[in-house]
Amino acid sequence: MTTPPEPSRTHAVGDRGTIAMYTVLFTPIVILLAGLLVDGGLAIHARQRAADMAEQAARAGANQIDTDALRETGEPVLDPGRARAAACDLIASYSDQVTGSQCDADEQEVAVSVRISVRPQLLGIIPGFGEFEMTSSATARPVTGGPGGINP
Repeated sequence: MTTPPEPSRTHAVGDRGTIAMYTVLFTPIVILLAGLLVDGGLAIHARQRAADMAEQAARAGANQIDTDALRETGEPVLDPGRARAAACDLIASYSDQVTGSQCDADEQEVAVSVRISVRPQLLGIIPGFGEFEMTSSATARPVTGGPGGINP
């Protein structure tokens, strides 16, 4: 019976260290992709959070209906001072997260803009990828359940 030949133990001269070269080349790419995944998720979350805050504040302001005008005309009209104050007060309760906001109101609608600052977790180690801001705006109008309002 014949024995199979032993595998050759010679290496090609150009193959030495290729794994180390691939590791050195692909490690930064993997870190960059992980950073985009993690910090991109943070950015999406911050954008959704800013939109949520702006919408809630606008709705809080739109609840400030001038009851005297409503009784006289039957149409919902905002009290601009109370509406602006209610929206800004709600945004102020998020003061630890919000870096800037703007509240405005007239007799027809409340407009709120919210800005949140985000500090990247992984991409922050790369120069040029510093803190960034996400902004969202929302408006709300007063609506009553009467004839001109919401109908079931």
